[in-house]
Amino acid sequence: MEEKLLIDGQWVSGGPLMEVKNKYNGQVIGALPTARRVDVDAAIAAAERAEEVMAEMPAHKRAAILARAAQLLQERRADLAQTIAAEAGKALKFARLEVDRAISTFQIASEEAKRLHGETIPLDAVPAGEDYFGFWTRRPVGVIAAISPFNFPLNLVAHKVAPALAAGNTLVLKPASTTPLAAVKLCQALQDAGLPPGAINLVVGAGGTVGEWLITDPRVDKITFTGSPEIGRHILSVAGIKKVTLELGNTSPVIVAPDADLDFVARRCALGAFYNSGQVCISVQRIYSQKQVYEPFTEKFVSASQAMIVGDPLDERVDVGPMIDSKEVDRIEGWVKEAEAGGAQVLTGGRREGTVYYPTVLAGVDAHMKVVSEEAFAPVASVISCDDFEESLRQANDSKFGLQVGVFTKDIDRVFKAVRRLNFGGVIINDTPSFRADHMPYGGNRQSGLGREGVRFAMEDMTNIQMVAIRLTS
Repeated sequence: MEEKLLIDGQWVSGGPLMEVKNKYNGQVIGALPTARRVDVDAAIAAAERAEEVMAEMPAHKRAAILARAAQLLQERRADLAQTIAAEAGKALKFARLEVDRAISTFQIASEEAKRLHGETIPLDAVPAGEDYFGFWTRRPVGVIAAISPFNFPLNLVAHKVAPALAAGNTLVLKPASTTPLAAVKLCQALQDAGLPPGAINLVVGAGGTVGEWLITDPRVDKITFTGSPEIGRHILSVAGIKKVTLELGNTSPVIVAPDADLDFVARRCALGAFYNSGQVCISVQRIYSQKQVYEPFTEKFVSASQAMIVGDPLDERVDVGPMIDSKEVDRIEGWVKEAEAGGAQVLTGGRREGTVYYPTVLAGVDAHMKVVSEEAFAPVASVISCDDFEESLRQANDSKFGLQVGVFTKDIDRVFKAVRRLNFGGVIINDTPSFRADHMPYGGNRQSGLGREGVRFAMEDMTNIQMVAIRLTS
């Protein structure tokens, strides 16, 4: 099925067609025209024209559009889940959960649209402010370029689109070229919900062309990007003076204290490491188990990993489908072989079938191996023995990344020690770093990014504070 670009409320053709394939069997499931420079220019111009319409739209009307969009997503849930499973290779059971989360994201945005406000400021707190009344409010930044990744082709798009619209902005959306169909369906739902022409525009194409045209255009007032640290650094180097939110990588650690429920931890870590083939920036990657429970935990974790059902993501029984493409399988296969050459042992997995890489558990790794120090973004996790809780904290912190970390313990002293010591944007107690609720502040420290997502917090980054000082006359 051939889709089109969305520019100024119209679905239009563009450059050469780009095929979208089922990631498991390689069959073509759709096609979109790639955006040319003229198309990107038209999309930005349309968003710029719609700025005033969205900024002046009453909050209750923005809220109503977002609520209606959530309702339409609910009505189209089955089709959206099938689309995600096919174009992203995500197991259907998890694709349905992604749709449910996107619905929730739009519902939250509908509520937050009515809560966006500022505060009064007692200007007479300083002598110069006598006889003045002060308050500040939030105003939309204007045109937002939203660049989303392949691994959550609906909900990570929703996390950029919903708060942007709730705050009264306009957007040019560039979804991942490998998984654009869910974004097309989301834009269709927003149109059907009554969003004005130009408020959202959709273009597709390579990052080196379409992405570059977007991030360097001076008419774009903010960039929100989810992807690799390398591209994030490039965006900062060329974007110019504009707001930028970056959601980048992680080597998500888990700490297992000796008082943890090992059966529960093993099941949660297997799910956190291998759902969506580990292609999640908060997938479990490094597991630090204290030595007194290392062997029993490792045995349970290997068993839980082997219990994951691998195959066609459209099969209801399947837990783990294919990776996004063969190049990514080649990459992680090379990383695992490199780790083996350095002394690591493959306890399970370590094999491929086409674009499927089986859930893989490693032991005997060291901190310098790529499977530990770099983001694997694949179904590979390493189990590492530590002498005590202090060493676990130290090794978990020993990373250039800092997105989320999981800590399993029943000891409240350990909990607060972990919260004090761990330099991560999110510390998840008694669950894996894969946990995320769509209204919480979500983002990383260090090389994991800038700014925060989560609807309310994204809206703060998508608005500017406007200060008002009124001189009182007698």
